[in-house]
Amino acid sequence: MDVYWAVAVRSFRRFATYRIATLSGAFTNTVFGFIFCGVYLTLWEQRPGLGGYDVSDALTFVWLQQGLLMPIGIFGASTTVELGERVRSGEIAVDLYRPTHLMIWWMSVDAGRAAFQLIARGGLPLLVGALVFDLNFPSSVLQWLAVVVALTFGVLVSFGIRYLVALSGFWINDSRGLEQLALVLSLFFSGTILPLVVFPGWIGEVARATPWAATLQVPIDVWLGRNPGGIGSALVFQLGWLVVLVLAGRLATVLATRRVVIHGG
Repeated sequence: MDVYWAVAVRSFRRFATYRIATLSGAFTNTVFGFIFCGVYLTLWEQRPGLGGYDVSDALTFVWLQQGLLMPIGIFGASTTVELGERVRSGEIAVDLYRPTHLMIWWMSVDAGRAAFQLIARGGLPLLVGALVFDLNFPSSVLQWLAVVVALTFGVLVSFGIRYLVALSGFWINDSRGLEQLALVLSLFFSGTILPLVVFPGWIGEVARATPWAATLQVPIDVWLGRNPGGIGSALVFQLGWLVVLVLAGRLATVLATRRVVIHGG
């Protein structure tokens, strides 16, 4: 475990070196936050209580959404993009020679990235939004703890999806097309475009049942205290998808390793 902790720390330090890019990204998220607030205010003025959210909930959703896009990796993350490139180039053979588990190694790398992005890019948009608008915050210590757990699960579920996409390069030779498909699905089903609670009928039910919902929508709902079945059921939903993705990732790793051996890697 000391090895993986060291990997996560070094990953955190690595991303901390990109200070100007980080500040530029935080500024961009803040600008888009104000744009989305204008859209949401208009929408909720026409449809008060849409999806069970009041105006304050909707605005809070915007700023949490903008703050969590990079930590969770909704648009993909450089760590898993790097992994996909190593699969395409064959450099993944070096990773497989390490006396560590491939999935846990890259999960540690992604954890360091996510921790830095959460601190550097997650806080600033939310702070600006809180200074301008009346936002909602967790009202108890227990809810704050639940938010921490939900965010952790959200990052791990996101990594699990991205890890499987990166490893698909072992079978389809180039995973970039699948990466683009995963991006589209992530934008639609995570709540990046609109909160999933406003999706009508069976579309909303399907969207809220996908693993992408566990990455962004569920942590925000835990923050807002708007989970229909309670916070416990929301965390169980995330944990269920996390277990499925970890098992799928371990299986994919075993099969991919055998494939490398078969091809003389």
